[in-house]
Amino acid sequence: MTDTKLVFKDYCDLCFEECIALFDKNCPEFFANNERQDYVEFLEKQGKTYKVGQIESEIVAVFGLNIDEKNNRANITWIMTCPSVHGKGLGSQMVSYAKKIAVDNNVTHIDIAASHLSAAFFEKFGAKKTTEIKDGWGPNMHRVDMVLPLL
Repeated sequence: MTDTKLVFKDYCDLCFEECIALFDKNCPEFFANNERQDYVEFLEKQGKTYKVGQIESEIVAVFGLNIDEKNNRANITWIMTCPSVHGKGLGSQMVSYAKKIAVDNNVTHIDIAASHLSAAFFEKFGAKKTTEIKDGWGPNMHRVDMVLPLL
């Protein structure tokens, strides 16, 4: 699956159960258990900015990109891949796609709120840590705020 290309589509209500299942597969390793309800509420209210990455119609990757046109910034939200595809380049495809959307919208920086477990992934693309909050996402799940310059 290393050469597998994700097909990105807009999130729709029919994707809800698969997205929740994807979150559950990433919990508690990459997300704190207490974040599940926040994710549910996000999908119910803000799904329009969310993208799903599919392979053969199965959702294996998701992310959101909220654009602040006034400040030429964006932020990545709820980015994750199915654990069975970790290390196969699909996360890189998501970040590349997010960067393309951002650049197409004249964004100069992408803000990222990661965990201490995922921060290294974003650093590979040039993201820099700005702050770290111990237990910021929940017990033993530290929040790491980052910025990814696009210029």
